[in-house]
Amino acid sequence: MDFKFEVIKECSKTRARVGKFHTPHGSFDTPIFMPVGTQATVKAMTPRDLKEIKAQIILCNTYHLYMRPGHELIREAGGLHSFMNWDRPILTDSGGFQVFSLTDLRTIKEEGVYFRSHLDGSKHFIGPEESIVIQNALGSDIIMAFDVCSPYPYTYERAKEDMKRTSRWAKRCKVAHSREDQALFGIVQGGMYKELREISARELIDMDFPGYGIGGLSVGEPKSIMYEILDFLMPIMPKDKPRYLMGVGTPDCLIEGVLRGVDMFDCVHPTRIARNGTAMTSTGRVVVRNATYERDFTPLDSECDCYTCKNFSKAYLRHLVKSGEILAAILLSIHNLRFLIKLMENMRHAIMEDRLLSFVENFKRNYKYE
Repeated sequence: MDFKFEVIKECSKTRARVGKFHTPHGSFDTPIFMPVGTQATVKAMTPRDLKEIKAQIILCNTYHLYMRPGHELIREAGGLHSFMNWDRPILTDSGGFQVFSLTDLRTIKEEGVYFRSHLDGSKHFIGPEESIVIQNALGSDIIMAFDVCSPYPYTYERAKEDMKRTSRWAKRCKVAHSREDQALFGIVQGGMYKELREISARELIDMDFPGYGIGGLSVGEPKSIMYEILDFLMPIMPKDKPRYLMGVGTPDCLIEGVLRGVDMFDCVHPTRIARNGTAMTSTGRVVVRNATYERDFTPLDSECDCYTCKNFSKAYLRHLVKSGEILAAILLSIHNLRFLIKLMENMRHAIMEDRLLSFVENFKRNYKYE
């Protein structure tokens, strides 16, 4: 399968662009937000719901699917697409971020990572080759190289060590990867050090991946630092390959990423805050459980076209949240995901019509940042 990325339109005043990435399970438009289905399900969402909100691609998590139910079982089911009944593109992360997040339960060595399960404490090992084997079994359209994610703050020496290991592991991932119907993306690391970011990017570019993740951002650093790294990094990245900013999913970060030339985003944030009773709207966050909405019979967002906003009021949603009803998480997840997907749609349209900066200015004027 020849994975093809087309740049359809470039913004004349920023690095933003509209593109299309072709996969065996269909194409998706960029810039795009990908809902996260950690354990082969986007929480509180059915595949039908995802299609109704116009999700084009979703992300699943290699570590969690390896732990439960196991990649061999999913292979027997015909792969992730068949297992979860999703016939559109799927991206799987490498499992690296989750493994490194275990902290006290893992040991990093050159061959890979030894760790204990967060479920039962059992011992496991994942290295670059094992991550690829698992993702090959899952059958996702885009798979990610096994990398070392440096936390924040981090010393230059440790960030350099992690970056160099990430490059060595990326080479091993390329050798281990065997399926032509899966696109393997490399991941740029280097912490908050521009010199290391450039070295990482150029080493991965030399390996000629069909796309590139940007890891190790949105890990606790101020947003201004993330934007500074993106400003530095984006001119180095190939124009003919998609750029994926990993783990970012708030409206302000999506906008700033798009302006700098990022094509793909993902984050658990919209569904997580939905389960906590919070909605994203065109005027800012709405904490639905607040008493001010007890008799508010207006929709969450008058500009939103989702099922929730078309049919239910803030008062009803507050009642569901206060009552602990499952429907609250469902309706708020539908809304939050559709809000971000529509935001990306609007930015794509604005780029195509050469009015991105005016769109962003208008959005920021109306959106109340916290």
